Amino acid sequence: MSSITPFDGFGLGLRRTHYADFLEGEVPVDFIEVISENFMVEGGNPLRVLTQVREKMPVILHGVSMSIGSAHGLDEDYLRRLKALADRIEPLWVSDHLCWTRTSAHNSHDLLPLPYTEEALEVVCANIMNAQDTLGRAMLFENPSSYLAFPEDEMREWEFIAEMARRTGCYLLLDVNNIYVSAHNHGFDAREYLRALPHDRVRQIHLAGHTDGPIKIDTHDQPVCDGVWQLYDEAMELVGPVATMIERDDGIPPLPELLAELGQARELAASARGRIAA
Repeated sequence: MSSITPFDGFGLGLRRTHYADFLEGEVPVDFIEVISENFMVEGGNPLRVLTQVREKMPVILHGVSMSIGSAHGLDEDYLRRLKALADRIEPLWVSDHLCWTRTSAHNSHDLLPLPYTEEALEVVCANIMNAQDTLGRAMLFENPSSYLAFPEDEMREWEFIAEMARRTGCYLLLDVNNIYVSAHNHGFDAREYLRALPHDRVRQIHLAGHTDGPIKIDTHDQPVCDGVWQLYDEAMELVGPVATMIERDDGIPPLPELLAELGQARELAASARGRIAA
């Protein structure tokens, strides 16, 4: 399986609200990320837009329904359609989530949590190997946000992820907001989680906002909060130059507001590089 070279850039998710901005002008980003499933078709306007934007800049394909934790294995038709899209777009990489979303008969369209057991790890690793073999490329997998834990858990989330990467050769999409949300919900130390990951496997970072409350909810409809920015600052010092993206899926503001947030990420990344070099 080929390796994924680090890409030091800053990007946004391509959402319908901003199609015209990307098609008609020059948006100052280094890449865009799209939800894979929205483009896994043979034609239509979204695929036309993506193809045109791809001519301007690199693209990352980010999936939400591979269901890498499914005990009955992966949907082979889904993998074939994803491969067709990847072969057409030639993305920087393809990513998905550490979760399960469906059974053999039902797709929940939710990113559901896994028990962190050896049995679940074996299932996840077998599915990752199948996906990577079918796609002919290494993938990235994103750490989840979660709201419950299983009494059967045999390891911590970061231990599960580290072993998953070691066994399969996959890479990591580090969602800093998800760490922040899950740390609050489960009462663990976000910085312990961050420090324990295999930093050499991280190739991308997600930044997003969430909804506060007794349980924090990963809603992607708010600006990035101060606590997530602080965790990102530490992450950049640990993982080095990797791709960083702002996620916004609801309450999407005008493009200049997202670009201002992305500018803050650039400044923090530059500061972290300066500390490393000093």
